[in-house]
Amino acid sequence: MKFTLSWLKEHLDTTASVDEITYALTDLGLEVEGVEDRGAKLRDFTLGFVKSAEKHPDADRLKVCQVETDEGLQQIICGAPNAREGITVVIAKPGVYVPGIDTTIGVGKIRGIESFGMMASERELELSEEHDGIIELPSGNVGDSFVDWLAENDPAKVDPVIEIAITPNRPDALGVRGIARDLAARGLGKLKKRDVDMVEGTFPCPVSVSIDEDTLEQCPVFFGRVIRGVKNGPSPQWLQDRLRAIGLRPISFLVDVTNFFTYDRNRPLHVFDADKVAGNALRVHRAKGGETLMALDDKEYTFTEGMTLISDADGVESIGGVMGGLPSGVTEETVNVFLEAAYFDPVRTAYTGRALKINSDARYRFERGIDPEWTPYGIEHATRMILDHAGGEASDVVVAGKIPDTSRAYRLNAKRVISLVGMDIPESEQRQTLTALGFRLDGDMAHVPSWRPDVQGEADLVEEVARIASLTKLEGRPLPRLTAGVPRPVMSPAQRREVAARRTAAALGYNECVTYSFIDQPSAELFGGGTDATRLENPISNDMSHMRPALLPGLLQAAARNQARGFANMALFEVGPAFSGGEPGEQHLLVTGILVGRTGPKDVLGAARDVDVFDVKADAEAVLAAIGAPAKVQIRRGADAWWHPGRHGMICLGPKKVLGVYGEIHPKVLAAMDVKGPVMAFTIMPAEVPLKRKSGSTRPALVSSDFQAVERDFAFVVDADVEALTLVNAAMGADKVLIEDVRVFDEFIGGSLGDGKKSLALTVRMQPRDKTLKDVDIDAVSNKVVGAITKATGGVLRG
Repeated sequence: MKFTLSWLKEHLDTTASVDEITYALTDLGLEVEGVEDRGAKLRDFTLGFVKSAEKHPDADRLKVCQVETDEGLQQIICGAPNAREGITVVIAKPGVYVPGIDTTIGVGKIRGIESFGMMASERELELSEEHDGIIELPSGNVGDSFVDWLAENDPAKVDPVIEIAITPNRPDALGVRGIARDLAARGLGKLKKRDVDMVEGTFPCPVSVSIDEDTLEQCPVFFGRVIRGVKNGPSPQWLQDRLRAIGLRPISFLVDVTNFFTYDRNRPLHVFDADKVAGNALRVHRAKGGETLMALDDKEYTFTEGMTLISDADGVESIGGVMGGLPSGVTEETVNVFLEAAYFDPVRTAYTGRALKINSDARYRFERGIDPEWTPYGIEHATRMILDHAGGEASDVVVAGKIPDTSRAYRLNAKRVISLVGMDIPESEQRQTLTALGFRLDGDMAHVPSWRPDVQGEADLVEEVARIASLTKLEGRPLPRLTAGVPRPVMSPAQRREVAARRTAAALGYNECVTYSFIDQPSAELFGGGTDATRLENPISNDMSHMRPALLPGLLQAAARNQARGFANMALFEVGPAFSGGEPGEQHLLVTGILVGRTGPKDVLGAARDVDVFDVKADAEAVLAAIGAPAKVQIRRGADAWWHPGRHGMICLGPKKVLGVYGEIHPKVLAAMDVKGPVMAFTIMPAEVPLKRKSGSTRPALVSSDFQAVERDFAFVVDADVEALTLVNAAMGADKVLIEDVRVFDEFIGGSLGDGKKSLALTVRMQPRDKTLKDVDIDAVSNKVVGAITKATGGVLRG
């Protein structure tokens, strides 16, 4: 939305500067996108006085002029027909850029005679299209700045142009009047009265108007009148200057009037050549589909069913709320004009404009919502302007339909406003603010003006009061403490665990990834998902059709992308939710990490090696320790199918309490996801880790025994397919009080053991708490260990 300072002052009595106005507009929510100083391009032009003008000896149409300038008498060759002695002109000295011809003036010879500058026309300075002669000024002193002369004598020519961004909820600010109202409410001036007297018709309107019954929702009301005997032609200079300043091209007076009120009052209008309206009747109706119209933009449009059209006896003449038609458009020969002021439904107008791909000022305003109650006043204002400048006489106004009722009121709770805004705004100031914005107050009920379709509740009243009061005045205040002393932690135990897991994984050398919660169905199916329970109704793309059942798919996809770019060694992790369904309770937090490639780059000592299961086991145990998991856990098999069946472990507190899983990803999964393996991974479920019974910020006391620990080694011969983990779990369960740790330290296959057998050697560490162990105690525990392992595996003690 563009407007000039002088245009704004037509509605606002103010002495505020441009800077003050632009600051206030942005603060009010009407963000200023730019201010164009139209005088900047004319600052180098000065005034001169022609002392003499003689005919060029070698050219009939050129004159050699002696011009008095601020640098003395200068010789300038000029071809303008009005160049003569004794006039005050505008001078462009050598080195001055002339915007209208995109040229920098220099010293040159014209037909053998030197010229030291140029005398400019209005078109060369982009002041108008006038170029029949040079500018003649009625006053001014030699050497004065032309910009200063314009500012004093014709300020509209150098008016600053302000451009603001309009949000969809503020259609009232699409008119200069609405902008002035906001500034007046802020206190930057007083809103002027701009009403006109009603124009009494002198004859019945010869053109009738009707709205089909099924079209009243799309066009509730239509006002129109004929003005006969008008003289159409160029608009007055002030109107042309105003339209040019905001980027519009003056066309003819009748058309310019409609453009003027579109920007001045946010009131789109349209003019028909009344003599071209067939049958002297206009009908507003829905399109049946297939109708066509050559519009004012010289393009032919074909309409689909339901679009709002205005037709006469011969066919469609206008697209309701969007654009008029060329057949009934006004020209310089128009003497009888039909003036239309109607209200069109915003939603239907938007659909029509988008379908036809027409972007017009009328559509832009109707689809955001104009003031329906100002419709009859709009036609009166436009009628008065036409009669004052183009003459003629007006008919009675014809009306079809009725103005839609937009009346509504909401309660103004002054104390609630203060509480929500956080500023001490007196009730009297709140009421004054709403009154200045056009609200009508009846007790504590605020009646919303018809030009504010965005105000739909009490919260909007609060926003209006805060907006005018200026939130820049809001002072920060600390929230009061609910309890005395040191405040309690604000993070929940689950949140603290998430932070600890993230920091620990990063400290272990992993790089954090943040992947999408949406993945493709084939990837989801590899990890137990991809069902209808996790399918999105409206996915972004086919690759994001399902909620992820685990974090591994996203990390493996990231690994594949990195491998494709030459990065073979990776340590990635992510902390985030996974989903088993779409309901609130079907979401769980996971901590997942993967290791790919080698432990480090190649080196002389050959220290780097391929990552293995024990690397991720150590990392998983470190993360579990950081989030407070018990030190004593069981390692079991039986994890999901995407883990390698023989190279994984479930970290458990019991058969049904799984804290996490570590191991190698199944080769089939890696092949399906185009990842070069092997890949080691771990997944931790923080929610499964039991909370400590006692919470505190201090560490517990160190528990140590005063008695000597005892270690005993055992070697068992078992079947070759028996897992070492089975022996370890059996030994640990033999005596849970005394046995502190069990470790595998040797494996032997072949030799005298024969086929299908192997030997596993264990170290069992016994830690007494109340007395020193004697041989009989040690033997008793040893017998329990042998018995437990024999029962669990069928193995025998190796001799």
